[in-house]
Amino acid sequence: MRWNAWAFLAVPLALFAVFMLLPIVMAAVISFTDYAIVGDSEWVGLENYTRIFQDAFFWIALRNTAYYTLLYVPLGLVVALGAALLLNRSRRAVRLFRTLFYIPVVSSTVATATIWYWLLNPQKGLLNVALGWFGIDGPAWLYDSQWAMPAIVLMSVWAGFGVNMIIFLGGLQGVPGDLYEASRLDGANAWQQFRYVTLPSLSRTTFLVTTLLIIGAFQVFDQAYVLTKGGPGNSTVTMVYYIYNKGFGALEMGYASALSFVLFLIILIFSLANARLSNPSGDAGERRSRRLARKAVSAR
Repeated sequence: MRWNAWAFLAVPLALFAVFMLLPIVMAAVISFTDYAIVGDSEWVGLENYTRIFQDAFFWIALRNTAYYTLLYVPLGLVVALGAALLLNRSRRAVRLFRTLFYIPVVSSTVATATIWYWLLNPQKGLLNVALGWFGIDGPAWLYDSQWAMPAIVLMSVWAGFGVNMIIFLGGLQGVPGDLYEASRLDGANAWQQFRYVTLPSLSRTTFLVTTLLIIGAFQVFDQAYVLTKGGPGNSTVTMVYYIYNKGFGALEMGYASALSFVLFLIILIFSLANARLSNPSGDAGERRSRRLARKAVSAR
């Protein structure tokens, strides 16, 4: 029986080793070399890593990525949770909207970026036209260094919130119904139910979605590459975009590999910090929901 299990696992394990572990090991070795694809590589030790902290452009890319993360993660969390709350129904029309909201996720990033490129057009874009109806003079968006990154964030949230919405829907459908019934009987209103029942019960789901959003934010590339090419004025150069330019533009594969491992370390630190702050633990969310629901009623 044990051999049958290993036989079924052999193929996926082999694929994982060849396409995941082997490239990671090779990238780790290359990060200690001066490798330019063409020609021989030269061992340079920690020189690539020490160079990173003296690279002014690295700090620009890191600052832009951090700015994108600060905008994208909270907005993506709120939009996904809000959509899940609206669609947490058993009606037939709701199923249609769930499908429609998920379509951008499976769409090509290039096609999505092309649509948003026209939506964000300063003169004839739909977004600025809509703002004009209210007497607001819309910005230049992708052509303005102050608004280019927020524009990319808007597109990213629209294109990716469907996945997190589905995750939140699963979490909402797992909240025990007796909690809502007990809170209603005790006189809790809709806001108190959301604050003291729904949110604590979704602690593990929120932790998962937040972690996925953080990882995705630090790995943003396609949107900046298609919409702005890192401009204007390097305001949308992200970490992955900078790694791409160094690796395939300047052919500095050793330095690009070192940047990749530094980015991995940054993502790991933020993910662990999120786990520390969220502290999802077993049925603690449900127990906390019951306690807070009683507290909300007693405070009335």
